[in-house]
Amino acid sequence: MRRLARGVAILALLAQGCAPLRVEPEALPSAGPLVSQKGRPGLVIGAPHGMSDAETERMSRELARRTGFGLVVARYGDLDSGRRRLNVNRPTEGTQGGSPSEEVSTAEARQVYEAYVGRVREVAQGPLNLYVEVHGNVREESAGSIEIATVGVSREEAWMLKTLLELIRDAHLGGKPEVPSLQVLVEPLDRLYYTASAVKQAGILTLPQRAIHIELPRGARTLGREAYTDVLADFLTQASGLLLTRGQ
Repeated sequence: MRRLARGVAILALLAQGCAPLRVEPEALPSAGPLVSQKGRPGLVIGAPHGMSDAETERMSRELARRTGFGLVVARYGDLDSGRRRLNVNRPTEGTQGGSPSEEVSTAEARQVYEAYVGRVREVAQGPLNLYVEVHGNVREESAGSIEIATVGVSREEAWMLKTLLELIRDAHLGGKPEVPSLQVLVEPLDRLYYTASAVKQAGILTLPQRAIHIELPRGARTLGREAYTDVLADFLTQASGLLLTRGQ
């Protein structure tokens, strides 16, 4: 009965809309490969691998436009042909898909990380209440799932976020058999492969009160890009209202 009651509460939340007031993003000067714009204070969407995680820049730009969140996109290219790159959201270099234990701290990585953090703080215009990061992966074992690592989210809130995203996914993908219906995994309720552990320990996820770190498989960023942009825009609008209300 308790689980049913929670489901009814979430359905009521969806019916009410709970959509925060949207504002026109305010453009900021872009320095080098960092592109940003201000939005609603305290809410920021980041795409630290806008170049190497295919389509995450495009999706993040559209998500910011629809939700009113601020936006920061990093457009750094790979450092070599072996897909070594600046991690941006933490002060290290590493290979795409590689283990955090293999990452190396460098002066350049630290400089890029500090620039990224500075831009996120500027876009937040005060306390960073909710930070959303959008990533892409090509791991075969994760091809059927959206994985969401979190900061400041309880197990109960994770269940609510998972249920919310599943409801929105089903509503948008009905009648679209060509778009894969991806499984939703949310921390700490579910076990993830992409836990963002290194970013939580020594990166930008040490800063926000709450954070949603989204890992999207290739299918959600190619054939299903438009559909999953719709799904995530609705989800972030509702989730931000839910989390910020509960955090008061």
